[in-house]
Amino acid sequence: MYLHLGNDFMVNERDIIGIFDIENSSVSQITKQYLSHASKNARVISCSYEMPKSFVVCLDKDLTETVYISQLACSTLLKRHNKYSQ
Repeated sequence: MYLHLGNDFMVNERDIIGIFDIENSSVSQITKQYLSHASKNARVISCSYEMPKSFVVCLDKDLTETVYISQLACSTLLKRHNKYSQ
């Protein structure tokens, strides 16, 4: 199954490591460092130009991490996952 992250971005649910609320998570210095490191290594993909609400960390079959910044809330992504996984 695939999870639609907004606009034309979809990821395979098997590749998802975690879905995080950007407002609550970015308070932590470790999360800020992680996102900064991912950005410097060109591993961040912005799914929209709107205000970001969540980020999704994925690991592909080559063991490469990619961070998707989404304008959708974590609760919306969870609802989409639950709707199609039943």
